[in-house]
Amino acid sequence: MSAESDERSGAAATAARSSVTGDVAAPAGLVLGSRAPEFVKRRRTLHLSWQVGVFIVGFAVVVAGVIMLPLPGPGWLVIFAGMAIWATEFVWAQLVLHWTKRKVTEAAQRALDPRVRRRNIILTTVGLVIVGVLGAVYLWNFGIEMPWKIEQ
Repeated sequence: MSAESDERSGAAATAARSSVTGDVAAPAGLVLGSRAPEFVKRRRTLHLSWQVGVFIVGFAVVVAGVIMLPLPGPGWLVIFAGMAIWATEFVWAQLVLHWTKRKVTEAAQRALDPRVRRRNIILTTVGLVIVGVLGAVYLWNFGIEMPWKIEQ
């Protein structure tokens, strides 16, 4: 056999294997699909139960993150961790996670733009001056009174 036919048969085998496992190639070189071990992917019932387990664990982590949003704790970080757990098994979660990473990177690049940084520094300075003036006016009118010395 020639080298060209070997390459074609290898590509066909890869395509057949990805169609069996559900892996899909994304345009940006991102490989989508299940990251379960091969012995799990080969058995349909085992793979389905694996996916259910991954979904339940990811769901629990996402719910914990949602609970942490109003309560103390790293809510958004935990939500993204749950999405990352889901992304090990589900294409939709991989696409959402990839989109989120792209948007965060774009926002970081925009924040590093010198004009945007200058505007943010000016707005922060103006805000601090306003807070300082309001604090000075309050102290001028009411002074500093410790809570344990307040007369009733």
